[in-house]
Amino acid sequence: MAMGSIALVVGGYLLGALPFTVALAVASGLEPAEEPDLHIALWRRVGRLAATAATVVEIAKGAFPVLVGFGFSLPVGIVALSGAAAVAGQMWPPLRGHGEKGNTTGAGALITLLLLYRAYLPLVSLVFFAAGIALRYVTLVADRRAEGGSDHPLAYALPVGMLLGFGVAPLICRLTGEPQGLSGGLLLMFVLIVARRLTAGVLLDLAVGTKVAPMLLRRLLFDESLTGRG
Repeated sequence: MAMGSIALVVGGYLLGALPFTVALAVASGLEPAEEPDLHIALWRRVGRLAATAATVVEIAKGAFPVLVGFGFSLPVGIVALSGAAAVAGQMWPPLRGHGEKGNTTGAGALITLLLLYRAYLPLVSLVFFAAGIALRYVTLVADRRAEGGSDHPLAYALPVGMLLGFGVAPLICRLTGEPQGLSGGLLLMFVLIVARRLTAGVLLDLAVGTKVAPMLLRRLLFDESLTGRG
């Protein structure tokens, strides 16, 4: 059991670290290090099919280790940890390279966990995901039609919605008496996503000479750095 648990968590991390979206972006002529969000870059500059393929694969990277762990009847805490490990792998791959934001893989793990363990009430968190995605889709369509393609202010609804969704899910799990391993794993996932938002490329932002508190708040809420890097 112990070896199986370790293998699942390590495997989840390595699966999350597979750079599918990065490879697709490079193959499409994009430079990952210069793009704040690869999914948006694929959508705008390559096409909807490429962006959709990247999204499906990233969701599957979060769902697969959870499905394997559940199928082998491993403890719920280990299964949830494997999902969080996949998110960590996507954000901080073992080899130096372009880590991603973790939202899509995290959503795949979160949804799969809640459905498998029949924690239906915490699925309310998906309302925040859906609202953010819907508003972002509207802005992408508007940007494509507008001359110059400038970002619409409602584009910030996506990172805010994702943050709220990841934060609400473990809270509701805790309040409704779901297994501690489930709520703990989802909380860890939320903490990892917040940590990535606050730290990715933060030294470049600090070098600009901005005030620290507003810069960190902008990173936390909007998942955006001042320099556009990280």
